[in-house]
Amino acid sequence: MRTWSRILVLFTLAGTLQAVADTPRPAAESVKANMKRVADWQIEHFGDVFDQWKRKVPYAVTEWPSAALYVGMLKWAEIAGDESYYQWMKGLGEKEQWTLFQNRLYEDSVDKRLYLYHADDHCVGQMYIELYRKYKQPEMIAPTIKQFDHIVANPSNVSLEYDGGEYYAGPCSSRWSWCDALFMAPPVLAKLTAETGDPKYLDFMMKEYKVSTDYLFDKEDHLFFRDNRFFDQKPHGKKIFWARGNGWVFTGLTLILPELEKGSEHYNYFLDLYKKMAARMIGLQTDEGYWAMSLLEADRYPAAESSGTGFFCCGLAWGINNGILDRETYEPVVLKAWDALVRCIRPEGKLGYVQQIGSAPGESFPDKTELYGTGAFLAAGAEVYKMMEDAGKGAAGDE
Repeated sequence: MRTWSRILVLFTLAGTLQAVADTPRPAAESVKANMKRVADWQIEHFGDVFDQWKRKVPYAVTEWPSAALYVGMLKWAEIAGDESYYQWMKGLGEKEQWTLFQNRLYEDSVDKRLYLYHADDHCVGQMYIELYRKYKQPEMIAPTIKQFDHIVANPSNVSLEYDGGEYYAGPCSSRWSWCDALFMAPPVLAKLTAETGDPKYLDFMMKEYKVSTDYLFDKEDHLFFRDNRFFDQKPHGKKIFWARGNGWVFTGLTLILPELEKGSEHYNYFLDLYKKMAARMIGLQTDEGYWAMSLLEADRYPAAESSGTGFFCCGLAWGINNGILDRETYEPVVLKAWDALVRCIRPEGKLGYVQQIGSAPGESFPDKTELYGTGAFLAAGAEVYKMMEDAGKGAAGDE
């Protein structure tokens, strides 16, 4: 049975590579131009309300959808040659006095520690640390250090199992019990050790990351369940692996690895996980260049979706740029994904086909967007831009 499974994977991989082989290589400047269109539109509409939950107010500056946008915006600012993008983010940080998100929802939760512990609320710390690296102003990271000092000194030890009620504010949310969390908090901790030299942040991150991975990572499929509610779900005979959830993890790995010493035990742990996921991604890309919202059920979820696809495109292009993934094998997949993402841009610069906030496969529409979708697009574009600039320097090899 295992032999036939391997044969099927090989045939699927061969067919996918053939389907993407003819995608034209975009010029680096065209990638940059599309990034600028999307970035500028999003900044202009930063205060708009997009959420499907019928919010009446825009996202807070420090809330996780905004924070995910900044991850991509920082990558765009690096290549844009325009200081105004950095200044825009710096102004937002100053307005918030460089604090992490303070969600009042937790005040009435069973576990009051969620007020400080929820991973989503830590994500904005990534922007603060990157701006600190540029401007060297200690106040930019002081509140983040203070909050994580408390968390590290007083770790939560609750179960990762969801036990009913409101998942977002339940006790299990004080740990990384859902795979999205592995994008939100771990990169902040890795960056803190890199900046302060104190290993306690990285040590805490490694311990918690391994607990989450041991719990949520499917060793057979090399994909992450979103949370334990999906362990036994097979409504149509196949496991449910949410595309954006796995995209959160995959791009999160590319934010962690640069902070670690190459060849170290920590680095090799994340590198191994990254390579396993990268290899799995190839065989799951659709002929149109997207990844289906339910990764193993492209037939049931044929709609375009740009947030999960953006994160996978970013993660794979990053691997090529850093000599981890073989260019000849992976570049056609990245180019096909980027071509698909560009098709999601509306004439005014708005990125469409972003699945709205959720925790499972759902729907996407041409005119629906979200801040995190734009963040994924900009992160992908930055890595594709670098890949195109480096294309003439020879193929990247495996580490």
